[in-house]
Amino acid sequence: MRDLVYAIQDFFMALLSPMHSLAKLELTNWWSANTLNWVFMVIGFVAMLYWLKQLKIFNAEGTEKRDVVSHSFFK
Repeated sequence: MRDLVYAIQDFFMALLSPMHSLAKLELTNWWSANTLNWVFMVIGFVAMLYWLKQLKIFNAEGTEKRDVVSHSFFK
């Protein structure tokens, strides 16, 4: 049973080793350590802009079915 617990520990230590190296890098250079966060934020912002553009296109075409409501007071 002890070997199983250590195997799980080794697995997660190997899986999370990039995060451990980022934590060590943050102590020396904050900008380098947070570059990954900025990349993810830019990707999310671009995806949000694309989604809003697609919503505008479908709204302009009028292809969305709007006559179904969940409650009568939404009419």
